[in-house]
Amino acid sequence: MTNVILLLSLFFLTFSIITIIYRLVKGPSTPDRVQALDTLGINLISGVAIFSVLLRNTGFFEVILLIGILSFIGTIAFARFIERGVVIVRKQSD
Repeated sequence: MTNVILLLSLFFLTFSIITIIYRLVKGPSTPDRVQALDTLGINLISGVAIFSVLLRNTGFFEVILLIGILSFIGTIAFARFIERGVVIVRKQSD
C-alpha cells in the first residue's frame, strides 16, 4: 500500500514539474520565472526524497542537499540580475 501511495505521489509530482517548466518557459515576467525556478528546485528535492523512501536508500541525502544549495544560489543570482541587471558586479579600473 505504501509503494502505491509513493508511486502516485511521484506521478503527481512529475505532472507538477511539467507545469512548472511550462511556467518557466512561458512566464509573463522575469519574477514569475524566478518563482518557477525556485518551485522547481523544491519539487525536485521532494521527488528525490520520495524516490529515496521508495528505494529504502539513504544515499540520496547528498543529492537532496546539493539540489537545495544550487536552487538557492540560482534564486539569488536571478534576483540580483533583476535588481542590478548583472549577476557579478565588476569594479571599474581607472
